[in-house]
Amino acid sequence: MTPNDSNTAQGRGTPDRTRWLALAIVMTAAFMDLVDVTIVNIAIPSIKRSAHATVSQIQWITAGYALAFAAGLITGGRLGDIHGRKRLFLLGIGGFTLASALCGFAVNPEMLVASRILQGGMAALMVPQVLSIVHATFPAHERGKVFGLFGAIVGLGAVSGPLLGALLTEWNLFGLEWRPIFLINLPVGVVAWLLGRRFITESKAPRALKLDLVGVALVTLGLLMLLYPLTQGRELGWPLWGYVCMAGAVVVFAALVSYEKRKAARDGSPLIELSLFRVKSFAAGIAVQTVFGVALGIFFLVWTLYMQIGLGWSPLRAGLTGVPFSLAVSTAAGLSVQQLVPRFGRKVLQAGALLMGVGVLLYLWEAHRYGQSIASWQMALPLVVMGAGMGLIVAPLTDAVLSEVPREHAGSASGLINTVQQMGNALGLGLVSVVFFGQIGDRLTAVQVGPAFVHAFQYALWWVAGIMGVIFLLMSALPKRPAQHVEGAEQEVPAVAKEPALVP
Repeated sequence: MTPNDSNTAQGRGTPDRTRWLALAIVMTAAFMDLVDVTIVNIAIPSIKRSAHATVSQIQWITAGYALAFAAGLITGGRLGDIHGRKRLFLLGIGGFTLASALCGFAVNPEMLVASRILQGGMAALMVPQVLSIVHATFPAHERGKVFGLFGAIVGLGAVSGPLLGALLTEWNLFGLEWRPIFLINLPVGVVAWLLGRRFITESKAPRALKLDLVGVALVTLGLLMLLYPLTQGRELGWPLWGYVCMAGAVVVFAALVSYEKRKAARDGSPLIELSLFRVKSFAAGIAVQTVFGVALGIFFLVWTLYMQIGLGWSPLRAGLTGVPFSLAVSTAAGLSVQQLVPRFGRKVLQAGALLMGVGVLLYLWEAHRYGQSIASWQMALPLVVMGAGMGLIVAPLTDAVLSEVPREHAGSASGLINTVQQMGNALGLGLVSVVFFGQIGDRLTAVQVGPAFVHAFQYALWWVAGIMGVIFLLMSALPKRPAQHVEGAEQEVPAVAKEPALVP
């Protein structure tokens, strides 16, 4: 994507009041997306219980959103460049609001899963426009302040999402149980759409890349062929066709590579710029992002199931327990970018991976030692250690991955970074069937449920710790001194990738 549009805010003389109103509107949309991702996790046990959702259905409630979001992210950005960022933003936020209503009024788990997939697709239209609109609306010298505000919104979303989800679920407003976590988007979305229609100024990219819908279809098909057997396999007894389907995913991805090569040669606008993978640091960084997404996808889902079903805690207690983690992530993220990475470079990211792994092992030790009698305060130390480690990784990782990428490919590279993390997240959610539910028997008595979930959580943590070790090794291929792409500099990284994802 090209942020240096001909009709920028300063060129049009946009009134200051209108410009800042537009910022508030798009930031509200970004906040909605961040909160929606985190708010659902805390309500999953309530959804499972009241909607009688199966194990695979609760995985699809989260994985379906991540898959649709990942598959449409780059295309959503290109559609905004071609047809107008304001137009696509309004379409995205309107569709996101409608999908939220469908989620809130879902009559069965199947409808909820379908609505969540729609919601993820609409987020893929909405989210890439947020920072593109900022780039097109604000002059370069103001963007540092704007992106500081954006960072604060990200931190606030990471902290408030689980708490808001816990409160709405606990309060059981109007007897609706978990449904208000989706319905709360309705008034916010409608107001943001109405104000956005009036105050956001339209902008397009002068040289937008063409769409690659075949590439999107192949990516989606390959991921579905991999995720569906993983998610459904346990309930279906791991049939032969599942293994055949997963093997077929490799063939689809090979076809994707072949097609993308031809697409690049034909019109220079492939979904995936394969030449980027010749850059060692970029290839390693993409691997880090993908594997990191897998770790997060596994941890956050099994963590909330462990607390609410294994330990029998209320949603509010589970939400409050996670506050030290969110605060540690936000604090460490700020320190890593502003003070640590400029001095220590790649070592900061590697320290983050080690710290997060140590936190996981510490959590594993405490979960084993205290069993079902573990208290919230006993979880605080491992959660702070894990959060600090995650904060050291998430903030500087994008700049590290992009450091050696040629500037002319920065847009494709940045879009791919965010996409693969979401794909990794979806894959991690699919693997929960193997690493968590695979350790739980099918017919458990009420007395057996708690110990079974606690044991399965401990088993899953071993997987997460192992993944963090792999991430540490992959990071050795990143540049020793990652370049920091400063927003508002003369040469800028296009906006599609700068959408951070702290907590899935």
